[in-house]
Amino acid sequence: MAKKDFKDLNKRELVDLVYKMIDTDEPPSEELPPTDEVRKVHDKLAYRAKLRKVLTSTISVLVVVAAVAVLVSTLFLPVIQVSGDSMEPTLNNGDIILLVKTKRYSTGQLCCVAWQNKLLLKRVIGLPGDSIDIDADGNVSVNGRLLDEPYVINKSLGECDISFPYVVPDGKMFVLGDRRDTSIDSRSSAIGCVSAEQMVGKMLFRIWKSNK
Repeated sequence: MAKKDFKDLNKRELVDLVYKMIDTDEPPSEELPPTDEVRKVHDKLAYRAKLRKVLTSTISVLVVVAAVAVLVSTLFLPVIQVSGDSMEPTLNNGDIILLVKTKRYSTGQLCCVAWQNKLLLKRVIGLPGDSIDIDADGNVSVNGRLLDEPYVINKSLGECDISFPYVVPDGKMFVLGDRRDTSIDSRSSAIGCVSAEQMVGKMLFRIWKSNK
């Protein structure tokens, strides 16, 4: 092989050449390139091959981690961004929160509800069988006990077309937004009480607070 063709060798040809030149006791012929030059090219190709292997392995791991993260987020820990003002001042438009899927809810918990292809953030007020009463000033009582609601700034009866006292049906939950004057929630028959199947999850914590 002519020396001038050395740089045109592919990887397989170079390997054959290296074995021929390094694994033999015979001195290289005049047609072959210097041994040191071959070693340098061989080492460079070996480094590139190792680097490709590491990059491929790293990318594969990242893809798996991303897939697992998406799966966990979808199945167990949904992340959503607040849209609207129905939960002010507790949550503002643009906040990002982390939910956790659960089958157990209690009064006062913030939750996410699926309704007509939308996600609504509300607060659990009543569980199945609870008797809900809201007076004209917006004071909420559950089973005859007035709720202490420091998260509500301006109490209001809001948009309400149901009669009180209202008993929460079996398998349902009564939910309200914290901004009672504008929130559309279980006080309106348009939404009504929500079922367990509609519950996306309860709020775990706020990941990011908007600048509002």
